[in-house]
Amino acid sequence: MSKQAHNENEDTAKYWRALEAVLDPEVPVLSVLDLGLVRDLKLSDGGALEVALTPTYTGCPATKLIEDNVREALLMAGASKVTIKTQLSPPWTTDWMSDEGKDKLRAYGISPPLHSSTSKASIMGIDPTIACPQCGSEKTVKVSEFGSTACKALYKCESCLEPFDYFKCI
Repeated sequence: MSKQAHNENEDTAKYWRALEAVLDPEVPVLSVLDLGLVRDLKLSDGGALEVALTPTYTGCPATKLIEDNVREALLMAGASKVTIKTQLSPPWTTDWMSDEGKDKLRAYGISPPLHSSTSKASIMGIDPTIACPQCGSEKTVKVSEFGSTACKALYKCESCLEPFDYFKCI
């Protein structure tokens, strides 16, 4: 491996590590990497970065703040310039969330998405069985299709009586 390629790999790794600290403003236990929002990171010879981000959905109100936070983190990590490119195709899916991110959601009190986004049960009006992130019971009921944000539904556990959000499969 050439010295230039080795330095590029070290620099690229440094920027990926910086992105691990960029948290989602709506679910502040998840990084943009946990969510799978960062599609690509390209480093130029002059130290400029181009980052491709895919928002969770086109109307997500946190998109601009996430872009600003990504830019700031990468500049603080030493990038000379950061360009954010919004990549809408393919559209984001909960399948891109890391397993670690799903564990973080559960520990935070939000039930993570259950299945692959290829499941068609929801379009047939069949709600999935969602386990309570507090006590693990599957005796839960959907209270509202929308929870604290549009990407979550509000549920209530019939065992421990605690309300909780479910991060919907998209």
